[in-house]
Amino acid sequence: MSPKPRVLIGSPVCQKPEILRMFFHSLDHLDSQAADVSYAFVDDNTDALSSQMLRSFAGRFPDRSVIFPGNTERPPYIRDENTHYWNEDLIWKVADYKNRLIDYAKRQHFDALFLVDSDLLLQPDTLAILLNSDKEIVSEIFWTSWQPQSLPAPQVWLSDQYTQYEHAPNEQLSSQEQLIRQMAFYSKLRVPGLYEVGGLGACTLIRRSALEAGVHFGKIKNVSFWGEDRHFCIRAVALGFSLFVDTHRPAFHVYRESDYAEAANWMKQVYGSSPAQTGVPGTPVRRSSACTRPKITLSMIVRNEADKHLSHILSKHREYIDEAVIIDDGSTDHTVEICHELLKGIPLHIVHNETSRFMNEVSLRKQQWQETIRQSPEWILNMDADEVFEDGFAQGVHELLSQEKGEVCCFRLYDMWSETHYREDSYWHAHDVYRPFLLRYHPGHRYIWKEQPLHCGRFPHNIFELPSFLSHYRVKHLGWSTHEIRQEKYERYKRLDPSGLYGWKEQYESILDPQPRLIAWSD
Repeated sequence: MSPKPRVLIGSPVCQKPEILRMFFHSLDHLDSQAADVSYAFVDDNTDALSSQMLRSFAGRFPDRSVIFPGNTERPPYIRDENTHYWNEDLIWKVADYKNRLIDYAKRQHFDALFLVDSDLLLQPDTLAILLNSDKEIVSEIFWTSWQPQSLPAPQVWLSDQYTQYEHAPNEQLSSQEQLIRQMAFYSKLRVPGLYEVGGLGACTLIRRSALEAGVHFGKIKNVSFWGEDRHFCIRAVALGFSLFVDTHRPAFHVYRESDYAEAANWMKQVYGSSPAQTGVPGTPVRRSSACTRPKITLSMIVRNEADKHLSHILSKHREYIDEAVIIDDGSTDHTVEICHELLKGIPLHIVHNETSRFMNEVSLRKQQWQETIRQSPEWILNMDADEVFEDGFAQGVHELLSQEKGEVCCFRLYDMWSETHYREDSYWHAHDVYRPFLLRYHPGHRYIWKEQPLHCGRFPHNIFELPSFLSHYRVKHLGWSTHEIRQEKYERYKRLDPSGLYGWKEQYESILDPQPRLIAWSD
């Protein structure tokens, strides 16, 4: 067995005691089984209590921690409820601190340096996931409202200072098109995965190969971009390294004092305790007791499904669900009767729309959500009427939900082009990423929807602010499995989104490809 990699967790620290207490609580819960962990800090605190807390934490690991003194002669770091205030002196002071940590990691021959800002809270297996990515430079994502009430944004970008949308050289984009592409980038990052980016920072694992090659945070003289992270990223790419962000375990950013309550709730969900709960660090995350299985509420929208897959789908779901909430969006066939027949004996709540709301999908999805949470669900299983889990899920789902510590469970979805084959090509590879289908509902969480009339998502788009986990069970999407269904959907998308504003125009055109690449489904 090969030895564990030696990882140095490094952080420049100028922090309020309340946030620092949360940061150390997070480090205490970081799973270090995948690595031999040491710590290095730069004490730039202006609060004596924060310095004392830092020494106390490091003192618990006398052979594996070091504290470097900060430069107190430079201007202090100021923050308030609006934002954090930076100037050139502060930026390059922090750059110098980070370079000091890089130099220490190189001198001590660490295999990797994990730079973490001291206002971030990490999910326990973050370090293991970053190490398993096998990337020389990779960050874990987090989302921040940089201004009060602004849309949460990731700390990664695609190009330049903070450009977060794809664009070709010299391509001229309207502000609306820029926003659409930016939202597409955000939506991609909400799906758990590993993505190449143009810039990153604040929660970054740097391998020895990159450290030895000369990456650092020093200023590049002929670059005017603001912020030491930009200079680090440009230098890294110039040295031949690609930059990646992992989105499986988003960190929580305690950016302002008004975040404290939400941060405490997040820690209780993720770690089972918050710093205020002294003496009970091992308290488990709230979940169903061992003697009661997790309650699963099926949430579904149906419309004229009688002659499609509904009977098969519901017969599978009834094996493991505890109740069902179904929105009948203006059916004119006997869809509702099938629901009553197949779910007989299971609590069933059906809401009937006299007129279909499908032309404005976000309105329909919000209705589905509100009717579902009205039933006080524990776990919400949000499935379309043409989606079904593979065999074995019914027998394993309750154990899965009982053992995992996350709140959002993601699965791979396969677009079936027939009963026995799924499609895989440049336009059809949904199964390459994991998508959310199961969510543990938290009444106190602020859920936010993606406000667009098509492709708005089945869940609120900010659910990945909650800890997530992956399942090996696969989902069959039968919604493309016959020529008749494909023809119907092709005509619908061409009618609702002729310019590809909300989707992918080339993918729409590929729906009727006479010779798609098909792969046999294997159980």
